[in-house]
Amino acid sequence: MRSSRLTLRPVGPEHLDDLIALKGDEAAFGLMLNGTRTPERTDQELRDDMAFWATRSYGTWAVHLSEDDTFLGIVGLMERPDGLGVALRFALWPQVRGRGYAREAARAALEFGHAAGLRRIIAVARETNTASRAVLGDLGMQECGGFPHNGHAMKVYESLR
Repeated sequence: MRSSRLTLRPVGPEHLDDLIALKGDEAAFGLMLNGTRTPERTDQELRDDMAFWATRSYGTWAVHLSEDDTFLGIVGLMERPDGLGVALRFALWPQVRGRGYAREAARAALEFGHAAGLRRIIAVARETNTASRAVLGDLGMQECGGFPHNGHAMKVYESLR
């Protein structure tokens, strides 16, 4: 899938090294559900992501800059383990933040999910994560609830089609 500046590819074995680096980095992945990952857990999550794609026809994409194929991070649509539904998630390297890449990748994933028949897509962000919350608002997602998680106030957003 392509957007104006990005190429999004379903994650596969060729992305393992990039995913290990991204998911092991506190600045890049520390705010994600359950925080940073070990290389072993990242490998298992990659296998789970590939199986999810095979059964659902959507999942996690590796986000690359189209002009030179630089790996920027991930964006995805995943079933939340807490039963809240299919959630939009994204994590990009800190050094590429502030350029609109998260917004562009998240918009592409959200549009893909709705086009695939998902009527409701949610997203969850810490109340203090103003950057992610701004992205979700810019995508037209509406705040629809919240809950506490590990001492943090979490905000739930939704997109309905």
